[in-house]
Amino acid sequence: MHNGPATGGIQTEDPNLATTAPAPATRHRRRSLIALVAAVLLAASIALVGWRATRPVAESPAPRPSASEDEPLTVAQVYQTVAPSVVSITARDAAGRATGTGVVANADGTILTALHVVADARDIEVVFADGTRTEATVAGTDPANDIATLTPDTLPGLLVPVVLGGAVAIGEAVVAIGDQLGLAGSTTSGVVSGLDRSAASAGGEDLAGLVQFDAAVNPGSSGGPLVNLRGELVGVVVALANPTRDGTFIGVGFAVPIGTAAGTGPGDGPQL
Repeated sequence: MHNGPATGGIQTEDPNLATTAPAPATRHRRRSLIALVAAVLLAASIALVGWRATRPVAESPAPRPSASEDEPLTVAQVYQTVAPSVVSITARDAAGRATGTGVVANADGTILTALHVVADARDIEVVFADGTRTEATVAGTDPANDIATLTPDTLPGLLVPVVLGGAVAIGEAVVAIGDQLGLAGSTTSGVVSGLDRSAASAGGEDLAGLVQFDAAVNPGSSGGPLVNLRGELVGVVVALANPTRDGTFIGVGFAVPIGTAAGTGPGDGPQL
């Protein structure tokens, strides 16, 4: 046997593989130290859990089906919301063909549009957002406000009526969707720039009580929806102002307020 140093430990018989086992007192001190460290870590963990429990938890973002007063939709979101309700209209009469826009305003498929688009038409074709084509007939007219309602012969598999809104204020943001210049589904944005305006419709009628706005509209936009940033229908586009004979947009468009167009306001408009 090889006797090692007097350390209070024991060694293996091979000095090249010697390992020293701690004496009982040393083991006791190490265990005490380990216990102390564990107690400190446990206390810190408890304190951390308590801090986390009292700290406010951030709310996870969740999809919103509609806008709130404080969180309006973006123009892109407005388009995604309203586009499924917008229809393209082609009306044929003895003089030729007229094109315009309409919007599904009722769960029965009733379409709101401008009267001058379908006036005196021999036949009317409607194309829904999903591509469904069908003939339609005029169900009601309000010449004083240049508004008409159409009843389509066939409805698409998925019918999406627009949500009706209320009154608008000057400066409120609005979006216009329509087939201006034959470009289906064109979307423009602007603000309400005036209320209770008067203008002449494309059919020559003197209109009053109109919403003035500066979102771009052009021939083909007539009958299309004017919507707010909650995706609600607030007006039906019927006219634009232009001091020339060109008939193109110079920054002033007009819409019949939805209360009037839906027959719930002044005038005797078609009831939805």
